[in-house]
Amino acid sequence: MSQMLPEYMGYDRTMSTFSPDGRLFQVEYAKEAVKKGATSIGLTFNDGVILATIRQEIDLAVPGTLEKLFKIDEHIGAVSSGLLADARVLISQLRTNAQMNRITYEEPIDVSALSKVLGDKLQFSTIYAGLRPFGVSFLVGGVDSTGSHLIEADPSGMLYEWKAYTIGKESAIANKLFTEKYKNNMNREDALKLAIEVMKKAEKSKNLAKLLEISIIQKGKKFELLVEKDIKKFL
Repeated sequence: MSQMLPEYMGYDRTMSTFSPDGRLFQVEYAKEAVKKGATSIGLTFNDGVILATIRQEIDLAVPGTLEKLFKIDEHIGAVSSGLLADARVLISQLRTNAQMNRITYEEPIDVSALSKVLGDKLQFSTIYAGLRPFGVSFLVGGVDSTGSHLIEADPSGMLYEWKAYTIGKESAIANKLFTEKYKNNMNREDALKLAIEVMKKAEKSKNLAKLLEISIIQKGKKFELLVEKDIKKFL
């Protein structure tokens, strides 16, 4: 981020005031927090979506307690990058919305509808003084009656739909690889190979099979989380 000029410093300290050139600095700072987060990827294939991230390795920490990959419903998942506390709170709210939709309408919520709920929650925190924007971005992936979807939600509340995309600290490397190697209508195996290849080249971890978390949401099947032995087959 470019160095801030003295005349902009007042706008740096308030949430809901634009700078003279139309910027909200606190939102930009939240996006910087996302760039320092774990590399998280998503990609669609012919009848599903793959989400993946790298788990942080901390001495004495219990494995699985630093959650970045989330099941929201049987047909929808999400992966985050940024502040994990912010991610946890928002995911809890999305799970409630997904279950309320099932109870009210007796059908699973559409991926786009749930993503709009998430975008609204993120955007709400950018317009009121006394709040701060959420320092987290998500890739929401799932399968519904309209097909496979991968939707990014950033701290401003903006939503983008992608065929394949990466958020986090190594996103530039990973997105370049996706641009070069992603193909439309890939099958599950080819998509999984590409996801692992991208994570392997982006993160360069010596213990990738242990630290890599991958979920697959496929048409007609429930949310699936791959175990270490399944991942090792593709390394």
